Amino acid sequence: MNAQLSASATAARAHQEMFAYWASLRRGASLPSRLDLHPAGIKRMLPTVSLIDVKRDADGAVDYRLRLAGTGLYSVYGREITGRTLEDVYNTAAVEYWREQLNKVVNERRPGVGVHSLAWKGSPHISILWLRLPLATNGKDVDMILGYDAVVGSQEAGGHSGIRAA
Repeated sequence: MNAQLSASATAARAHQEMFAYWASLRRGASLPSRLDLHPAGIKRMLPTVSLIDVKRDADGAVDYRLRLAGTGLYSVYGREITGRTLEDVYNTAAVEYWREQLNKVVNERRPGVGVHSLAWKGSPHISILWLRLPLATNGKDVDMILGYDAVVGSQEAGGHSGIRAA
């Protein structure tokens, strides 16, 4: 249990660091844009960083596509997820969860944070502590989301608990 608490504390610090970086890019009430991001500013967190495109159709419906997924996310999902939609990556229940969370970030123009179990993919002993941060080319309308995931739990049965790729 101590390792799990330590991993959670480490994840919380990493989230604070990522949030502080994102907040430093804001221009008053304006949201930062993708062009404001500089990988050197978040270098140690890059393995589990993602960029999610926000796509709106003519009717105003919103869809999401992973533009970029850090190399550390490959082992979480067991495959490359860059370029894929939510439906390509998750099962139905997980798609609904992520769509709800991402919609909230887009509609409220505010960061989202939470914990998501990977039980949906047969890994109930692993969770991600996630952070999603809105980006807007025009400073107002969210057109991309910066994601950061801290993976907590045992990677293999009988393995050690802890955080990785943070």
